Amino acid sequence: MTTDRSKIELLAPARNFDCVRAAIRHGADAVYIGAPQFSARGAAGNSIDDIRASAEYAHTYGARLHVALNTILFDNEVNAAKELAWQIYNAGTDVLIVQDMALLSSDMPPIELHASTQCDNQTPESVIFRQNLGFRQVVLARELSLSQIEQIARQTTVRLETFIHGALCVSYSGRCYMSLAQGGRSANRGLCAQPCRMAYDIIAADGSSLARSKHVLSLKDNCQKDNLAKLLDIGVSSFKIEGRLKDAAYVANITQFYHEKLESLLASRPHLSRLSSPIVSSSFTPNINKSFNRGFTDYFANGRHSDIWQPHTPKSIGEKIGTAQNVSRNSLSVQSNVVFNNGDGICYIGPDGRTGGMRINSSQGSRLIVPNVGGLRNGDVIYRNQDVAFENQLASDCTRRLIYLRAEVSFQPDILTLKITDNIGIETIANLTTDGQLAQNVSLAQSRFEQSLQKTGGTSYIFQEILFTDFSSDIFPFLTQSLLNDFRRKALTLHTENRLRHFAPTPHSLPDNSNVHVPDSHITAEQNVANKSARSFYLAHGATSVEQAYELSSKHIGQIVMTTKHCIMFSLGRCLRQHPAYAKLIPLKISNEYADYKVVPDCANCQMKIYYLGPKQR
Repeated sequence: MTTDRSKIELLAPARNFDCVRAAIRHGADAVYIGAPQFSARGAAGNSIDDIRASAEYAHTYGARLHVALNTILFDNEVNAAKELAWQIYNAGTDVLIVQDMALLSSDMPPIELHASTQCDNQTPESVIFRQNLGFRQVVLARELSLSQIEQIARQTTVRLETFIHGALCVSYSGRCYMSLAQGGRSANRGLCAQPCRMAYDIIAADGSSLARSKHVLSLKDNCQKDNLAKLLDIGVSSFKIEGRLKDAAYVANITQFYHEKLESLLASRPHLSRLSSPIVSSSFTPNINKSFNRGFTDYFANGRHSDIWQPHTPKSIGEKIGTAQNVSRNSLSVQSNVVFNNGDGICYIGPDGRTGGMRINSSQGSRLIVPNVGGLRNGDVIYRNQDVAFENQLASDCTRRLIYLRAEVSFQPDILTLKITDNIGIETIANLTTDGQLAQNVSLAQSRFEQSLQKTGGTSYIFQEILFTDFSSDIFPFLTQSLLNDFRRKALTLHTENRLRHFAPTPHSLPDNSNVHVPDSHITAEQNVANKSARSFYLAHGATSVEQAYELSSKHIGQIVMTTKHCIMFSLGRCLRQHPAYAKLIPLKISNEYADYKVVPDCANCQMKIYYLGPKQR
């Protein structure tokens, strides 16, 4: 694959082979999954056999497979990671997504490398550095605005990948050590315990309470659906959905939603085309509000705004459907156009931030019967976070990924030839040696042959056109139905094998990058150098000092454990730039039953730093 930005890629997540199938079937150009080890989602690893099966399935449809090998490595793991990289490459993988620079070495397999978002790719200089090292695609930091992405695109040629949907890490990726400090589980090692989703009290410097038991670091989910056109026009070529821990239903719904969005936008941009030319036939309408979400935000794409967090709950709230009325012990009314189903899940967020949820036992129009309404009150906003009918439709296999074919049939003495050409121009020729017996009714025999070709049920192939060429008007072989069926199956199998060869990964070796220099000669601990090979790499590329990764230290009290562009003070309406008088409240302390942290706004850079104060004394 070249660095051509005109080839647009919808990149979907997969935790396992079922999710790979769902992603491809619903329109993904590529899928990314986790390696058996050393993946930044430790709970979503895949065996080499599963990776091989995933690669073959993707390649059948002209799609690609990316495998994440993107944790930082300790000295005793570097060789094992390289050996694993070879196994992944030999399984047919197209791309390795990496963070640790120890993997940029001559003994790696000749596979395309992408720079993980864990590399914290925020600036043109950092992206140029990755580009010059030989990375073919760079995953940009989630916090970037559209104008910042455009600036990077103008100064680089490497393909740019950006997250368009899914959960948001509140910290700059690769720079969060909160889980490590609090529980010894490093996010950079794929073991994040997500303390950012926990509830905290906020205590100001003067001792006053600004919030009690709120999820002050928990963000809404990313949704860039309204920014896709701008992202296409400024040079982004890979559109990534987050969610390697999500199920196949989530992957299917979200992937098809963005597939349809991209197809609509590309219709007016003839200079751009999809990487895999996906053709999706579906009887359901995707709806992102019906899959897991905490509410949506476009984050910083169009500048800073306060409504990016979800302080009430870290769980899925789903789609807003109305307000509660006539609440009794085990029932309520909701004035809504929504059709409810037994088993649907609903939740509420009260005016004071109270949250709760319940299942619907039965519905009588707008009257819902539930086991217990809990703390629900009249006037509370109601959301549906599980739609049973929609999920059943998704599970019904109502979507197919199609491959259109054109057939040319010719007959020479005793040899019937079928030439298949698919919608992207791949050709396959299959021959059938006949026994010399000719059909008495040529028109009927050709009609039976055509009908047999059309019986491609169980595959993704559809014959759009069948032409009979080089025939005498009165000569055609006589073929039994079983022979016709066998020949069709043989021809389609040959074409599948031909497509797999056509889409096999192209070996890609790194260029000579010995003259490439780091943007900053001082490599800080936040660049996560945890092994000698990575340290030597940076020194060889112009670094004058290299700090060791936080994971190599046991002393975290008093250290910065998170740098984030989310600002609690801004979201509370108390921005220090706009209201300097609130400086008396700084530093903040956020606290829960497990740990205490100090929060210090870094107004010069419009971000926030969080320091670990230690575990809660019990």
